[in-house]
Amino acid sequence: MARKVCITAVEGNAGFVIAELLLSNDFKDKVDEVCGLTLHPSAAKAKEIGKLGAKVIPHKHGRERDVVETLKQSGCDALCLIPPAHQEKFDITVELINAARKANVQNVLFISSAGSDLAERDKQPRLREFVDLEALVLSTKGDPKTQLGHSPVVIRAGFYVENLLLYAPQAHKDGMLPIPIGKDHKFAPVALDDIAFLAAHVLSGKGKQGFDDKHRGQLMVCTGPLLTTGDELATAAGQALGVEMAFEDISEAEAKKVLHHQSQSDASEKQYLLEYYALVREGKTNYISTTAFVNITGQSPQHPNDFFEVYAEEFRPAHQKKKQKVAHGA
Repeated sequence: MARKVCITAVEGNAGFVIAELLLSNDFKDKVDEVCGLTLHPSAAKAKEIGKLGAKVIPHKHGRERDVVETLKQSGCDALCLIPPAHQEKFDITVELINAARKANVQNVLFISSAGSDLAERDKQPRLREFVDLEALVLSTKGDPKTQLGHSPVVIRAGFYVENLLLYAPQAHKDGMLPIPIGKDHKFAPVALDDIAFLAAHVLSGKGKQGFDDKHRGQLMVCTGPLLTTGDELATAAGQALGVEMAFEDISEAEAKKVLHHQSQSDASEKQYLLEYYALVREGKTNYISTTAFVNITGQSPQHPNDFFEVYAEEFRPAHQKKKQKVAHGA
């Protein structure tokens, strides 16, 4: 049974990493073709994934009929639907879902957000809209006119630990992690690589109805394995780097300034981060969810310490040297 996967927003971090993984030795024997839709064909990641073997297709949004034709011409039987980093993210994603329905794509994996179900529409609208998009994807299950409902899967990804790279300048300069999450509540950051690994297993899995029967119909919540306060996160960073690291609970106004100066993300993505931080302050992220990841991949998600070790040079304070281990008896 052939498997041709189309990944949206392939110019973004999540889309690129998922595509890259499907093209790797671990999955290339399970997937016949990978194509990526991109709103920005000239973007660095779009060009790079093309060089790695994916077929890169310009995504021209705004006219549903054209998107339907694009999906048909891609020949995909599985769609990895990632909302793009764009001010019109919601409308573009709705258009993609409706187009996939009309193009009769058999399998769809929607990458959503953990916490969206606990977000309040008036306080965290960017988060809450993920629930509306999930509902639109899952509503195809009861539509006999399309194959899209045969094999839907939703992954609610937790807060990406890579977002902490936004605060690397403060960590490097002052040994501080300035994040507006309050002092009392916890969250469980997840590595983007882990979400990509889970997604790759789903997208490459095959069964009589499309995706593997162990996956199809599943709504999977995937966070990291460690619940942590800001102070505990700074401690984990310090342990990984062998230096002193502290947490600073900053105001939302200051957080906006940090994002404005240090993030190249779209305004909608910055708003998403601020809304997620608000969820943490409200105590709505005090949980971990790793069962689906372990059950499907057979592995455990990465610990935050692993992340800080990988990006040690970005986070290690310039004025501190790595602590030297002293041998017993010295």
